[in-house]
Amino acid sequence: MARSAMRLSISGRVQGVGYRWWAMNKAKALGVEGWVRNRRDGSVEALALGSPEALNAFAAACAAGPQGVGVSQVKRLPAQDDGSLGFTEKPTL
Repeated sequence: MARSAMRLSISGRVQGVGYRWWAMNKAKALGVEGWVRNRRDGSVEALALGSPEALNAFAAACAAGPQGVGVSQVKRLPAQDDGSLGFTEKPTL
């Protein structure tokens, strides 16, 4: 079965607060594969791969974020499956 793909652009107070680490754990718990990274503009970007239900749950979790984080906006963007296995952290872009 083909996986659905979604790119998220998460803005607010999301760098230097453990957001990427939290996102990796949340993705793994939901069965989502892909990656997460900081962006030089202060946002966090994620590529999420999985079932539509898992992607919706991941996007909702990312909008709430962990305690101590201030997510102001989550943009859902179309994406292509890049073949990622597991959920990893990528270098800042």
